[in-house]
Amino acid sequence: MEQVHDYIGIGFGPSNLALAIAADEQAAERQPHGCFIERKPAFSWHEGMLLEGSTMQISFLKDLATLRNPASRFTFINYLKERGRLEDFINLKTFFPSREEYNDYLGWAAAAFADQVHYGEEVVAVEPWYRDGSLAAVQVVSRDRQGTLHRRLGRNLILGIGGTPQVPPAFAGLSDPRVLHSSAYRGRIEALLADPAQPRRVAVIGGGQSAAEIFQDLTQRFPQVEASLILRGGALKPSDDSPFVNEIFNPSFTDRIYAQSPERRERLFAEYRNTNYSVVDLELIENLYQLFYLQKLRGHERHRLLCERSVVACRPSAQGLELELEGRLDGSRATLSYDVVILATGYRRDYHQHLLAGLREHLQDGEPDRHYRLPLAAGGAVQVFLQGGCEVSHGLSDTLLSVLAIRSAELVKAMTLASAPPVAMRSA
Repeated sequence: MEQVHDYIGIGFGPSNLALAIAADEQAAERQPHGCFIERKPAFSWHEGMLLEGSTMQISFLKDLATLRNPASRFTFINYLKERGRLEDFINLKTFFPSREEYNDYLGWAAAAFADQVHYGEEVVAVEPWYRDGSLAAVQVVSRDRQGTLHRRLGRNLILGIGGTPQVPPAFAGLSDPRVLHSSAYRGRIEALLADPAQPRRVAVIGGGQSAAEIFQDLTQRFPQVEASLILRGGALKPSDDSPFVNEIFNPSFTDRIYAQSPERRERLFAEYRNTNYSVVDLELIENLYQLFYLQKLRGHERHRLLCERSVVACRPSAQGLELELEGRLDGSRATLSYDVVILATGYRRDYHQHLLAGLREHLQDGEPDRHYRLPLAAGGAVQVFLQGGCEVSHGLSDTLLSVLAIRSAELVKAMTLASAPPVAMRSA
């Protein structure tokens, strides 16, 4: 006899953490019974980018709960109160806490659900589970660090797995410890640049916020480094966070996006792309410009900004990493040598397709519905929800923190968890 959970969440980052909170707080006679499977050994959030002085780019009011339930005990305000820093934070006069503090807030909230999370397990398969010939549940198979397989059944499956590092074609298939993605920057860069007496040349590939933050961190923390920021565009461009434009990140804007045709969505995406992609906070741009200006003043241009360049090849050798660059305006080629290359090139959002391969016969073509459900063949009792992988259908906010509080409530409602208590089913 095996218990069938109301839901199983794959991944336990901010998205599924917000779901756990919403499920816990829902006004129902019975709390839903669910669990989460997380491959990391403990809760962490973007640990590779917890840089000194980095701040959040959204208001703390767009936390895990406030927009859904301002009275929740899981608001950022209550976190500050419990930590004894509420008055001090007020004195900062900011809506944008440090990334370090926000990570601590998320960990504080996650600790309340430790008994629901199976840390240190990697999901290796999602399989159908039948009852009387019909799809009655999904079986999630995971492997812990000792190699033991675990099988759990759930009526609803929620994928909150985040993104996987996007690697440019020039670096595809390359396994070299001197090449790292921005997601692994903190923790690995310190080992690669451990000797402060050894000069090192470091290239950062990318033109967005992460690339700019890493470039600045290299220039500030590592005096032995000569850093180059290499981007395809003609300049670092500021993100548009003006009030009217920022309304696209309101949860209510999701309805407007979803109601549009695919062609209209694509036009809206292009119109508002400069809010989130290949853009940098204006203050950081100004700081970097000041850096380059002072280099010119002092006659020692140690760090470089290389615009309108594409990396067409990377050739590793014992001496370093040779990057072949192509000028996007004139097609000229140049080869530069570096000791370390950092790819601040974003993330892919399609790993769920790999995880759901075992359900292929039940999945139908088409986009997720308004409630983030993937289309499944009729006749089964299973629902599969996708958090953070619906940008094309639900808008630019889908991969961000802005909609977590409201989206989690929508998923809980869609699952109709209170309608049926957990039951025991005999294994197939």
